[in-house]
Amino acid sequence: MVAANPHGSRPGLVALAATVVLAAAAALPAQAQQQRPAPAPASPRPAPAPPVALRPTPAAPSATPIPDRLTQLKLVWSTMAAVDHANRSGNYSVLRDLGSPGFQANNNAASLAGVFAALRSQQVDLSETLIVQPTFDIAKMNEPGVLRLRGSFPLRPAPILFDLLFQWRDGGWRLHGIAVVRGQPLGR
Repeated sequence: MVAANPHGSRPGLVALAATVVLAAAAALPAQAQQQRPAPAPASPRPAPAPPVALRPTPAAPSATPIPDRLTQLKLVWSTMAAVDHANRSGNYSVLRDLGSPGFQANNNAASLAGVFAALRSQQVDLSETLIVQPTFDIAKMNEPGVLRLRGSFPLRPAPILFDLLFQWRDGGWRLHGIAVVRGQPLGR
């Protein structure tokens, strides 16, 4: 996040504006000389240096903001759909491929099949989570670039509990850690 100075402008923008103004002022005498003939100099002067292209200074890396509620819901629902498809097909390679590089390095398709063996043996239908809005217990940045979403889907007879980590990579959120379990049956 860029801190504002007391005058309400951003320091990086002020520095960039000052640089542009100075560069423009330096270019004016050169343009004026091209428009009118120059008088013969009394003593030889060195040729002016060619203009230098200005590049804005890169902004300081900012913290990745917590995504809005709709983005959080999309992340959770798309992850539930991916786990449901993997459980139904027995193919966990797509779920792995949706993950961050760290997730991919720590998990292969066989290990993911083992992680979700209990859901498969209980025949939990995760497609039901796609028509219910989850409730979040935690929706926060765990560390820069890593979002944690923990909560549940209030399904009957038992809720589906989730704890998901997403890492900001290459302009998007990638699955970074996952836990999905069936909760205790709800009272009737």
